[in-house]
Amino acid sequence: MKALHFSRLAALTAAAVLPIALAAPASAATSVTFDCQANAPIVGPQKVALNQDADVTAPPTVAPGAAFDVVIDPAPNTVPGTVSGNKVKNINTFALKIPIPANSSYVGADLTGGSGLGSTPPTISVANGVATLSFPGPIAGGATFELPTVTAHLTAGQSGTIQTKLGGTSYSDPGLTFKAVASTIIGDLTAPTACFPNPSPVFTTTTIG
Repeated sequence: MKALHFSRLAALTAAAVLPIALAAPASAATSVTFDCQANAPIVGPQKVALNQDADVTAPPTVAPGAAFDVVIDPAPNTVPGTVSGNKVKNINTFALKIPIPANSSYVGADLTGGSGLGSTPPTISVANGVATLSFPGPIAGGATFELPTVTAHLTAGQSGTIQTKLGGTSYSDPGLTFKAVASTIIGDLTAPTACFPNPSPVFTTTTIG
């Protein structure tokens, strides 16, 4: 399976699919590869890979029980205007999962920046130990967009390490979901898409002590 940048996602055959400081902070500039499956009408499930770059920062050490922040700053991307001769109308209904790291507890989060994401601002919610960044879009084909910077406010546990990663382990347990709408000779087709990071990198590691 060929990995592509998010601004140049592969096609759905006839349809088309498109495809996150207490001391000097540790910083990781990381490119995450998502393994995606789009459930396209008529043609069935189609696989595609996409990349999303991000800068992630967290303190290298934190005292037991102390407050600290993890900052996830995604890089800009561009939605293609056409894929395999089909016009990309939009991509929409995004949800990105960010697990609350082990050995920490969630206090809150701030969203700043971001652009080209539609008229409804992104939100972040937390349930069952997972923070979900979501927004309805749509983002038009050919448009440039940037996800907001997420600043997660956490409290350290009593011992161990705190590692930041994205969620998702499989198509049935995705860390990223969205829908792609493309104009084809048989009309508009919508492809719900489920993705997980493969491999799933550790962005930062903070030692409690």
